[in-house]
Amino acid sequence: MPAVPFEGGRPPTPPGAPPAHPRILIAKPGLDGHDRGAKVVARALRDAGYEVIFTGIRQRVEDVVAIAVQEDVAVVGLSILSGAHLALTRRTIEALRAADASDITVVVGGTIPAGDVPRLKDAGAAAVFPTGTPLEQLIAEVHALTAAPAEGGA
Repeated sequence: MPAVPFEGGRPPTPPGAPPAHPRILIAKPGLDGHDRGAKVVARALRDAGYEVIFTGIRQRVEDVVAIAVQEDVAVVGLSILSGAHLALTRRTIEALRAADASDITVVVGGTIPAGDVPRLKDAGAAAVFPTGTPLEQLIAEVHALTAAPAEGGA
């Protein structure tokens, strides 16, 4: 099943408004069949001005990476409730590198034990959002990850 812009796509940009935020892919890799949380996050990011693409459930890592590259996203958000978050995150980051797309930021959310957060970051996840993370915090962290560097900055 091909990815489609999330329910309505990006809201129209008002005249004179700054450019829209980068594109974000919300993906459900592996056999996890629950997508309610991913849809809540996708809608919150969309409402914050991001263009969000949702893959749907039960996606192969290779397909997630292909969609990310094809859609020219800045961020891949993995939503994982199955307990396979470490393996799926590592595989996704390795596949992005193999596709010469290591510039795509990977964030992970879902049922993530606190002890696995450092392991996910060591694997290359830029941010981890365990179940219960306030949406405002998630949006602020995604914004910080996607914000253009200040002029004259490094």
